[in-house]
Amino acid sequence: MNINFDKENGLVPAVIQDSSSLQVLMVGYMNEEAWLKTVSEGRVTFFSRSRQRLWTKGETSGNFLTVTEILPDCDNDALLIRVIPAGPVCHLGTYSCFGDMETRGFLYRLEKIISSRIDEDASDSYTNKLFRKGINKIAQKVGEEAVELVIEAKDDNIDLFKNEAADLLYHLLVLLKAKSTTLQEIEEVLSGRHKSK
Repeated sequence: MNINFDKENGLVPAVIQDSSSLQVLMVGYMNEEAWLKTVSEGRVTFFSRSRQRLWTKGETSGNFLTVTEILPDCDNDALLIRVIPAGPVCHLGTYSCFGDMETRGFLYRLEKIISSRIDEDASDSYTNKLFRKGINKIAQKVGEEAVELVIEAKDDNIDLFKNEAADLLYHLLVLLKAKSTTLQEIEEVLSGRHKSK
């Protein structure tokens, strides 16, 4: 990857994005040294314009940004860096420098939570207990929740309808895990259908 550091006095903007929710967390700047350190260590390092030195995000707070993917823009003079944040990103204590955690994209975060409860064999977790009962029980729960959603759709209580829709999505995520399938793969199927029209 050849990043063009020549345009802006040796700096390129780096947009930092949560790799699960895709929420933008912050924007910083990198010089070539910060870029190389980020790539080699797998943690985001910026060039601090105010301190005039390299600055690894989290070096004082412990809230490091672990890199999952780095994408240059079309001119190779700006970066999109997807990360797993270890805690709040903003110095004000918020999840993002642009505000608190958004609910959009939460299904991906929930998918990771479900996966970790299962992978870690959390004994007190409903998710893990359901998963250990096997595919038939999980599929049965998805069916039950789908029927309950249909019933609530025919009534006028929107809160009950929303809760049943949430229950269905949660159990569907458990079923996807049981089938070694991800939410992203399902999105790819839907996107492929849309593109083929």
